[in-house]
Amino acid sequence: MSRFDGVRLRVYHELFTAIAEECGELLRQTAPSPNIRERRDFSCAIFDSHGALVAQAAHIPVHLGSAALSIEAVRRQHPRLGSGDAILLNDPYAGGTHLPDLTLVHAVGEPGKAWFVLTRAHHADVGGSEPGSMAPSRDLLGEGLRIPPLHDMRGGKLVPEVEAMVCANTRTPEQRRGDLRAQRQAGALGVERLSAMAREHGRAVLDEAAVALRAYTARLFRAALEGLKPGTYVVRDALEGNGFETQAVGLELHFTRTRAGRLVFDFEGCDDQSAGGINANPAIVLAAVLYALACVAGQDLPINGGLFEDVSIKTRKGSVVDPVFPAAVAGGNVETSQRLVDLCFAALGAAGAEVAAASQGTMNNLTLGGACANGEVFALYETLGGGAGASAEGPGASAIQSHMTNTRNTPIEDLELTQPLIVERLELRRKSGGRGRHAGGDGLVKELRALIAMRGALLSERRVTGPPGAQGGAAGKPGRQFLIDARGRRSTLPSKGSFDLAVGERLRIETPGGGGYGQG
Repeated sequence: MSRFDGVRLRVYHELFTAIAEECGELLRQTAPSPNIRERRDFSCAIFDSHGALVAQAAHIPVHLGSAALSIEAVRRQHPRLGSGDAILLNDPYAGGTHLPDLTLVHAVGEPGKAWFVLTRAHHADVGGSEPGSMAPSRDLLGEGLRIPPLHDMRGGKLVPEVEAMVCANTRTPEQRRGDLRAQRQAGALGVERLSAMAREHGRAVLDEAAVALRAYTARLFRAALEGLKPGTYVVRDALEGNGFETQAVGLELHFTRTRAGRLVFDFEGCDDQSAGGINANPAIVLAAVLYALACVAGQDLPINGGLFEDVSIKTRKGSVVDPVFPAAVAGGNVETSQRLVDLCFAALGAAGAEVAAASQGTMNNLTLGGACANGEVFALYETLGGGAGASAEGPGASAIQSHMTNTRNTPIEDLELTQPLIVERLELRRKSGGRGRHAGGDGLVKELRALIAMRGALLSERRVTGPPGAQGGAAGKPGRQFLIDARGRRSTLPSKGSFDLAVGERLRIETPGGGGYGQG
């Protein structure tokens, strides 16, 4: 009989979660880049000696849901890690997500029995053909530096060559150095806190608590989804081109709930892998599925490896959701992941779950970079909020990051202080949310003026058709973007692709509204 009742399990869950939250706060406070310090584009989590998720902070779903496969890759390539060891990686084909997400894994404990503290942060530039490392590229090598799981620390000592390699392959080496050091400090704090817990409670008790927490989550998860109707439900959607061709890229999900309660997400019908970086590796598919299930199951569910027990995911090798090297993947994290969530919600809704209308369905990724007159190089990356889908409970939120991202905007003051840009406009895009009994949230309008000549790139979706409504609600307005020259003349930019911005020119982005719910 387990020594853990519900109260004691909750106490251990909160203790583990607090460590991940504290790691994240230290990372936020010490990172020099606005993308991490202000936008909070990072995530932290704790894993046990089996590589199973124990707890995570309330950070970014696309980071956290995919992190278990990063730990799996680290344990496979470095099976004897112990305290004092840390592994750095970003390779999407060896445990990573996309190249800007640098993942640092600190081991805690004896070799072969170690737990792990994971920090993952989106670095604003890791090389590649365009500033910001997010522009459409025809292969992974054009997206930036690829790092297989390598020792960043060994036996408590830094391996300086790894940091030197990263800094030699970015346009902003000092910022990368500072962000990496912030990740090391955050991971070291997690090691310190877990070590203290082990001394106080005993490592065997922590191991047992992790197993018991997973079993507890699995039980709650099964109970929360008992109302889903058995059967197979088929939903389809498409991505709006890959940045080089405008031909839609089809996504298809066959969702099955067996009578025994097992959930099967079959994506084998998705189109073949594509150029342009819209491919999502299996880690991203896993993250989208788990996020959708966690939303439907409810807020009281402790998030850990117990979510995996009744879920199977099928993909087809060589497809847009299981690409083969050297397929580019920068947009898989940020755009394809959002559409996969839409598919999962549609399938779960067909099976009887209460789901909201579609949110904006994109992260509206923007990168800008160039060299100032003094020779200083800058690289900016940010995502823009839009409209959230309405639900049976009420209207959707406006100008908010939704679903697979949980970041914030770059504050105007910080952006204008650190980048050669002026924010001419930042406001709600009124009446862009879909109509209905409950209206979808509105998108936003952001307009930037360049103070120097610079290079930019956009990676976005929902520009052809807006996010669909639910239960008779209308779709939200699709997004759009323009270049505005010094005389005020507009030229429309594609949703994906690179562009030049001259001194005094403005970039205007109007993000999608959310879908409406119910007939108005």
